[in-house]
Amino acid sequence: MSTISSLSTSKAPKAIGPYSQAVSDGNYLFVSGQLPMNPESGKIEAEDTVGQGKQVLANLRAVLAEAGLDFTNVLRVDVFLKDLNDFKDLNSFYEECFGHQHPPARQTVEVARLPMDAKIEISCIARL
Repeated sequence: MSTISSLSTSKAPKAIGPYSQAVSDGNYLFVSGQLPMNPESGKIEAEDTVGQGKQVLANLRAVLAEAGLDFTNVLRVDVFLKDLNDFKDLNSFYEECFGHQHPPARQTVEVARLPMDAKIEISCIARL
């Protein structure tokens, strides 16, 4: 029987609701959706999808690092975009982190609205 444990780091934004930044169970780490918030200011500073996406990936990187992981450990990514017309922009910065030999499985969906009116949110599942 595995043990569920929560993980958090001050190098990523605090959760804005009753949830953990990440939870591990057995061999997997489930990282909650990261918004493009600067962890120091708690605000979204970039206005465009590319800038916001790079901040989201920096936040994901920080949570993964707290568990001793990096993007090569990620098995699945869920991307939520405010506007699917930004799909090409998403791929331009996404590949910098996930363009390694075995890119993770991914789904990308357009959503009506995201918390804090962000343009992008990304969550992932990684192998410990």
